[in-house]
Amino acid sequence: MDAREEKLLAFFHDSQPDISLADVDLARLPSHISIIMDGNGRWAKQRGLDRSQGHVAGVDSLRETITACVRLGVDVLSAYAFSTENWKRPQREVDLLMDLFAKTLVAELPLFHQEHVRLELWGDLSALPAKTYATFCRGLDETAEYSTMTLALAVNYGSRAEIVRASRHLAREVARGHLEPGDITEELFASHLYTADVPDPELLIRTSGELRLSNYLLWQLAYSEFYVTDTLWPDFDRWELLRAIRAYQSRERRFGGVGRG
Repeated sequence: MDAREEKLLAFFHDSQPDISLADVDLARLPSHISIIMDGNGRWAKQRGLDRSQGHVAGVDSLRETITACVRLGVDVLSAYAFSTENWKRPQREVDLLMDLFAKTLVAELPLFHQEHVRLELWGDLSALPAKTYATFCRGLDETAEYSTMTLALAVNYGSRAEIVRASRHLAREVARGHLEPGDITEELFASHLYTADVPDPELLIRTSGELRLSNYLLWQLAYSEFYVTDTLWPDFDRWELLRAIRAYQSRERRFGGVGRG
């Protein structure tokens, strides 16, 4: 047994009554898992806490999920951290989230270095407060050469805005005579999205039981498998991740074709 296998078994040592590491096929893991992290506010409200405490608790769930994906050997983990619509929230909550982003990234950089996790960011970062922007840039720079796993955070991200951004870029290329309209293919269009250097998600997980995409990866999720759990994000842990992967592995992915049945 090598060191990687030892770390994997140690991390998932205490199995749950309904799930254990043995219940998933490690040879058929999704290479890209994406998560819509939802339910922080409801988690806090259920406990009589301020919404801010839910966001703080959610950081622990993200840390555990990152570590779990590294141990399992997942290539890409992406998460919806802050949407373009989230600016409509109370200013106090927005300010807290921006401060939390900066503090969390600084605190988690040692983990990224230890596990060789590369950070990637999707969205319009120019609108972020200077401190948060500078911290994100630091994270991008310090982890740029790592290749064990890519952690992509969607921050100030909206899928419709992303698609419009790509369309405008291609339109400019056509206007300049550098491109013919007939040259635009799905592959070329996808190369102008924030996600150009990672494969589309094979598994999308949404917590808190909500049944919507919330303007997230509308192009990239065309053939992803969806897993929705009533678990609120701060309660999401390594075992919830295994349950999602087990559900994913129980399905037949058809990509628009005809199934075996």
